[in-house]
Amino acid sequence: MAIDFKASRGATLGVEWELQLVDAQTGLLRQEARQVLAALPGLSEGGEIPRLRHELMESTVEVVTGICHTVGEATADLAATIAQLRSVTASRDIELACTGTHPISDWRDAVMAPVQRYADLVQQMQWLARRIQTFGVHVHVGVRDGAKAIPIVNALAAYLPHFLALTASSPYWSGHDTGLASSRAVVWGQLPTAGPPHLLADWAEFEEYMDTLLRAGSIRSIKEVWWDIRPHPDFGTIEIRMFDGIPTLREVGMAAALCQSLVTLFDQQLDRGYTLPRPAAWVVRDNKWRATRYGLDAIVITDDGGSTAPLRDDLYELIRELEPVADRLGCAEQLKVAGEVLEHGAPYERQRAIRAEGGTLENLVKAAVTELLEDRFVSPREVAYGGG
Repeated sequence: MAIDFKASRGATLGVEWELQLVDAQTGLLRQEARQVLAALPGLSEGGEIPRLRHELMESTVEVVTGICHTVGEATADLAATIAQLRSVTASRDIELACTGTHPISDWRDAVMAPVQRYADLVQQMQWLARRIQTFGVHVHVGVRDGAKAIPIVNALAAYLPHFLALTASSPYWSGHDTGLASSRAVVWGQLPTAGPPHLLADWAEFEEYMDTLLRAGSIRSIKEVWWDIRPHPDFGTIEIRMFDGIPTLREVGMAAALCQSLVTLFDQQLDRGYTLPRPAAWVVRDNKWRATRYGLDAIVITDDGGSTAPLRDDLYELIRELEPVADRLGCAEQLKVAGEVLEHGAPYERQRAIRAEGGTLENLVKAAVTELLEDRFVSPREVAYGGG
């Protein structure tokens, strides 16, 4: 079957940020997305790209940008929508936060959003879908030619551990430390069509594979292929879905800068006649697991022969490599935030640091609320001892 890729005019950006609705008194999730969205019909209804949307559970409101050209434009778009969102949530005694999972709320208390396709998903997947009270960030980057989409997806697959480790924010699940940097990666990854992308040869092979899945009844639409990185034909983008819930707008800008810079680099290399690297599938799977478990402390596989390197070192090198590209795109400052994360800690590290200083799980929720509200990293001491 033919799948039309509606090519973009350049490396445009779109960001989807899934926010938690948190009770200001208890710190637990509030299952009130329906009421919140109903109070903002101008943002949640009509238009080609509504700025606010339901997600699977009523504890979530997804904030969506329009089509942006720079990271600065995308973060400003998100900030403007969140300001309007707060005008409703504040009056309902609801705070906003974003981590990959909520540290204390139980997934069994979640209420499904009133959307038929979500009801269909739960009916089909049962327990796998009912557990998905998780939160993430998706970044779309425009691609000028559909023939480039699959080679770029393949090349980006090598960076799944980099995307995840910088943003891993879900060490806690239903009140317990899982021992992982990202429990969300495991919960979401259990869906049959989730996980690392299939490494295909070209667009024709992608079309053939999607057609096979449809004929087999494995999916009803290609939108049900929830790979960690996937082509989005309707938008003419590559969608990077590997990020955990990201606590601050600054870090969302970092994720967008990283994606836009990498896609632009690969796009330019294709224009110069280069063949992009395609890592072995086993390396991609293994490296994703290593980042899921160890986060920034992972030792990742760097080639098909089994050579390894510390992920932190690899990230420092990647940031340096991308600096000229980011500078040309106007997102160099946002890319530098990755260095701050490496220095001060990824979200999962900041959470565990609070616990190590004597903070409670409720303190983790308060810290996440503060990080989003004030757009800064919260230190463990100020939370554990009542500051901030």
